[in-house]
Amino acid sequence: MVKLILDEYMIKNGVTRYQLSKDTEIKYQTIDNYYKNRVVRYDSFILSKICEALNCKIEDILIYVGD
Repeated sequence: MVKLILDEYMIKNGVTRYQLSKDTEIKYQTIDNYYKNRVVRYDSFILSKICEALNCKIEDILIYVGD
């Protein structure tokens, strides 16, 4: 199973969902769903924009957790 840890990364780096939404030009609700790990299908475009805005690697916000 893949799990988003975007919330942990953002808290650690002092970034708000509102700020990330503005920086990426992605709707707040979409950012909120990624933040709360409510996404079933990950959009590579959105993940790219998030990584670019946060200046991080994909493995900083996404991990694999065994079933």
